[in-house]
Amino acid sequence: MKVMIVSPEKTLFEGTADSVMLPGQMGRFEVLKNHAPIVSILTAGQVECKGPQPCVVTIKSGFVEVARDEVSVCVEQ
Repeated sequence: MKVMIVSPEKTLFEGTADSVMLPGQMGRFEVLKNHAPIVSILTAGQVECKGPQPCVVTIKSGFVEVARDEVSVCVEQ
């Protein structure tokens, strides 16, 4: 699935991933291929992309939107 992680200053990651782990308000959760569409607020923690282009981004807060096998994450670092 396509993943984009952006902050107000720059794009932190753009690529593909098999899964994305996110720090939600109710705890960490994982987004996999064909995930149902969601919008969620994120808390302080790490966004981890697993797959051919792994990445780890530490965040203070943000939100995520998942739709059509695309994960869009807007964060404050």
